Amino acid sequence: MDLAFTPEEQAFREEVRAWVRANLPAELAHKVHNALRLTRDDIQGWAKVLGKKGWLVAGWPREFGGPGWTAVQKHLFEEECALAGAPRIMPFGPVMVAPVIMAYGTPEQQKRFLPGIASGEVWWSQGYSEPGSGSDLASLKTRAERVGDKYIVNGQKTWTTLGQYGDWMFNLVRTSNEGKPQTGISFLLLDMKSPGVTVRPIKLLDGECEVNEVFFDNVEVPFDQLIGQENKGWTYAKLLLSHERTNIADVNRSKRELERLKRIAKAEGVWDDIRFRDQIALLEVDIVALEMMVLRVLSMEKSGKNPLDIAGLLKIRGSEIQQRYSELMMLAAGPYALPLLQEAMDSGWAGHYPGGVVANAPLASTYFNMRKTTIYGGSNEVQRNIVAQTVLG
Repeated sequence: MDLAFTPEEQAFREEVRAWVRANLPAELAHKVHNALRLTRDDIQGWAKVLGKKGWLVAGWPREFGGPGWTAVQKHLFEEECALAGAPRIMPFGPVMVAPVIMAYGTPEQQKRFLPGIASGEVWWSQGYSEPGSGSDLASLKTRAERVGDKYIVNGQKTWTTLGQYGDWMFNLVRTSNEGKPQTGISFLLLDMKSPGVTVRPIKLLDGECEVNEVFFDNVEVPFDQLIGQENKGWTYAKLLLSHERTNIADVNRSKRELERLKRIAKAEGVWDDIRFRDQIALLEVDIVALEMMVLRVLSMEKSGKNPLDIAGLLKIRGSEIQQRYSELMMLAAGPYALPLLQEAMDSGWAGHYPGGVVANAPLASTYFNMRKTTIYGGSNEVQRNIVAQTVLG
């Protein structure tokens, strides 16, 4: 196994680095490096810039409009974007639903939906979790009844990330109650502007409305927006969840946030505390180990071998690392990390209090937000069981 990058791959890295440096707005990079609030225009604006270049869909094959990059090239692209301070690509369209449409959608569905994802014009949302159906997703109750050439959808989804911005939603619905819970689930593509769709934002502890409740009241969904076969949606959902869990690991963001942690520690005078620096060193070792795990998977793919399905393991380690760096940032800033006056921040205030600096203003928000990482995308407790069964037997 060779984890070194080839000269061609290093040249590719330099090409990406130069392009990102030339095209990423400095104000946007400043927001990302300091964890300041990103608007929809910030996120989607960068997505459209990447879309024009053909780089928004880095993992897509050429036949579907992607650049046809190798897994290693995709990794290098994501690393350079993260270190430069580019916003994360919203994964729901390019990373999650697109592979399902490619694998199981009809040619007509592929022609209809993939271009809008590749350009960044269409914002997709995920309709999975429901009240009482989170880790046990197979217990979902949102119902879709076939009536002629359409489905009538009734029910509720929750924790829908940035659903208030959604144009379309990929939605798991129950179309049959026969057999095991996993059977009888179908995979629908739903226009969120359809009559009967209601989106209700949920305000979180950090003051943000990052997640939403979505209600369906006799929503009509044309039959041609069913992906694959009726009652086979669980199979398609598992493919999508493997992409989601790998995406959650996001080692490149952790590498960027490690540098932010070091900046805060130095600014707050705790860098010279050997015990605190030990904690930073332990975190850095774990980030390097996570990166090595990712590179080992990429090396196996590059050599034509089938890598072990370790999406769950990547998700466990990546999410725990994200919580640890947010905790260490709070500890570094001490009491100056506590103020969280969202209304003031919205008006331009960013840490202007005695002893406060811009970098500290969003620390409490980041800390609260990261509490969810070990739960969403399949809780870490469930993922450990899956890893034990698939790896240890």
